[in-house]
This record gives sequence, structure tokens and C-alpha cells, in this order.
Amino acid sequence: MTTLDEAPVVTDGQPAPRSHGSRFRRQLPRRRAPRPVRPARPVGPPNRVETAGSVISTSTTMVALVTLWMALQMLVLGGVAQERSQTLLYQEFRAQVAAATAPVGPVTEPGAPVALLEIPRLGMQQVVVEGTASGDLLAGPGHLRNTVLPGQAGTSVVLGRAATYGSPFADVDRLEPGDRIEVTVGQGRVVFTVQGLRRSGDALPQPLASGRSRLTLVTAEGQGRLSAIAPGETLYVDAEASSAFPAPAGLPPTVPESEKPMGLDTGVLPLLALDLALLLALTLGVIAARQRWSLVHVWVVATPLALALAWVTTDGVMRLLPNLT
Repeated sequence: MTTLDEAPVVTDGQPAPRSHGSRFRRQLPRRRAPRPVRPARPVGPPNRVETAGSVISTSTTMVALVTLWMALQMLVLGGVAQERSQTLLYQEFRAQVAAATAPVGPVTEPGAPVALLEIPRLGMQQVVVEGTASGDLLAGPGHLRNTVLPGQAGTSVVLGRAATYGSPFADVDRLEPGDRIEVTVGQGRVVFTVQGLRRSGDALPQPLASGRSRLTLVTAEGQGRLSAIAPGETLYVDAEASSAFPAPAGLPPTVPESEKPMGLDTGVLPLLALDLALLLALTLGVIAARQRWSLVHVWVVATPLALALAWVTTDGVMRLLPNLT
């Protein structure tokens, strides 16, 4: 049966062709609606806000990273570095003693091993290096250069850190009169007996008798929570030996202020300024790199560089701190 819509239309006696438009319309694919146009990324103030956020976050991260590393290095990793230095110094000094080439003074190159110090009561064994500047004491206790070597006739002074880089003299305040201190130098071995402890302002020990040797250990102590890194007082331990080796003439009459107890090495300021400039340059480089690469990739590359610069910077900062800390 033919419906009205499908019936042919007659025009001038001829039937009109049947229209298939409706079928064609059903077969043609439907056009998809156009996607909405995304608004262009805003420029101007939003970019400046994003850049400011990047600067703040990068700077904060860098400062936190360097600060935490400094604390970790001074109190923990510095001890590992000092122990490594002591191992190398012990091997060097032992070989020199065996070959009879260990230094006996009066002038020795700073940083060279000059004695082996042992305190049985504290279970301590440390190689003493020549020099008492902050940089010298990073490796171990240091011999004050205008005094005789330990065990030689006269008074020998040895300085050691109390809190950082292994803190070799942290427990010398536990020594009591009668305790033994054993010292080995290029000339042989000497045993000292502790006479007592004193602090700044206390009476000095009696003049030393001829042919005897005195050893004075010097470190720092303080009170309160910051006593470890900000000691306020100098502690002295005096010990004597009844016999001594001859001391060669020609000792320096004095030493720079940086080598005296609680001295500061201000000569490191130019190097420290360079280290800080490199840290600033690295921070600016990270800020610029974050505009082009992902945050993770940038910090994977930048973190080792930041830690290396933090290590060098901490060494510089340590030289600006009192040499007995």
C-alpha cells in the first residue's frame, strides 16, 4: 500500500520522479558539534605571579637544603671526614716513625702529623697535626706552633674541637688528677700524668722544673642548648712528665690570632664569598630551568650540585667559627 508521502505526483500528465531525500538524509552521517575553543593562556600578571611563586619556592628549597646540609655536615658527616683524615694521618705518621723521619721541630709544615695522643681513661687515640687554625683542626687536634712538640722539654700546647668534626676533646673535662696521657713523637714515647683542670681566669700552674715536660690540652665548653656550637669558655688540662726529649731551638716567637684558642680564620672570606655566589648562580639557574623542564628533572640535576657547593661552603663557615667548637 502506498502512502500519501510515497505516492507519485503527476505533472502535465507525467508522473514526477519519486524523491528519496528522506532516505538520503537518514544515511548521511551526522556532523559533530564543533569543540568549544579553549581560551588562550592568560598573559601578563598571571605569568608574573607564577614566576614569583617559582622564585620563592626555589629559593626556600635551596636555603633549606643548604642549611640542613650544613648542620648534618658539622655534627655528623664532619665526624666521618675527620675519621677518614685520622686514618690517613696515622698511616703516614706510623711510616715516618718507623723510618725515623717523623718531624721533631722546630718548624713543621702545617697539617703534617707530629704526634700520636692516647688517653686510656677516655679510650681516645688521635693523631696531632701541626697548626691550630680552624682548617687544621678539621683533621684532628692541632699543635700550637710556638710551643715545643709534646714530650720535649718545656710546655707543649695542643688544641682540639669540642663539638664538631669528630669532637676529639669533647670529654677531656672528665679527666682527673693522676690520669695518664701517652704521647708518641719522632723521638720516642712519653707518659704524662694529669695535674688538674682549669678555666679562663684560674691561676696558672707553677713554673716547670728544668728537664721536665708539660702538656696542656685546650678545648671549649659552654652551657645551655647551644653550648655545642657556641661555647663560651676555654678549658685547659695540664699534665706533666718527669722526663723529656731535647727541644731544638728556633721556635716562632708568636702565632697569628687565628691560631690561638677560640681564634677565627678571616682569611677564608674571599673563598666563602665565591661559594655563596655559586650557590646564588645555581638558584637562578634552577629558577630559569623550571620554566622549560619539569620540576623533578630540574632537581634531579641540581641537587648533587647544591650538596657539593653546600659541603664546600660549610668548610668555609667552619673556618669562620671559633677553632675549638
